[in-house]
Amino acid sequence: MNAFVALKDVTHAYGSGDGFPAVEHLSLSIAEGEFAAVVGPSGCGKSTLMKLATGLQFPRAGTILVGGAPVTQPVRIAGMAFQNPTLLPWRTTLENLLLPLEIVEPHRSRLKRERGSYVAKAERLLAQVGLKGQGGKYPWELSGGMQQRASLCRALIHEPQLLLLDEPFGALDAFTREELWCVIRDLHAERRMTVVLVTHDLREATFLADRIFCMSARPGRIVAERVVDFPRPRDLEVTYTKAFIDIVHELRGHIADARKTA
Repeated sequence: MNAFVALKDVTHAYGSGDGFPAVEHLSLSIAEGEFAAVVGPSGCGKSTLMKLATGLQFPRAGTILVGGAPVTQPVRIAGMAFQNPTLLPWRTTLENLLLPLEIVEPHRSRLKRERGSYVAKAERLLAQVGLKGQGGKYPWELSGGMQQRASLCRALIHEPQLLLLDEPFGALDAFTREELWCVIRDLHAERRMTVVLVTHDLREATFLADRIFCMSARPGRIVAERVVDFPRPRDLEVTYTKAFIDIVHELRGHIADARKTA
């Protein structure tokens, strides 16, 4: 497998760097176009893994590669969405979507003269996630689920090769969460970007991912890996099958074992 994202024997600690590590001897490889999920007990270093993979943090030891290149600065080919949509309240939804284009090259240099085409792209994205005609509204005029859909669009507006999702649906009700599972399923199928999802929801991981990595208690490392081979596209009905439930129970067992060793 040619890895698009690779962490090799990575150790990282916050602060001065000589404290108790957040992750230690962490290694994993994710192929281009793969949808990977990372699960584990609270505080195991899942979010740290995301920061390392995007160049928002740099490890004390080990090597990180994205797209075959060492990560020595923030990764421009990545988009991120978080549990909190963090939309700027003084900007409309459309203006929030365009924000990354004001920062990331080559879009930054082109935005002023090609604004019309970028606005059209943003509006197509909004329509694709069920927000057609909502671009002129402010975040406080949108429901939580609508804000999260807008946040996904903002993460995708610059057409990243790598999409990182850090508990993006954790604050939503069960029905909205499942609706957004289908949204991200369809976006991945259309764009074939590499996706890394960090989640506590084992059903979410099993429904969306091609492969699931289970981390140990802190300091985090990979203790189990599970391939999910349900055919795509997946319908929510698969979540009620015995095969699906068996995978969820298997993952829960790995996490229970990891918590015992904490």
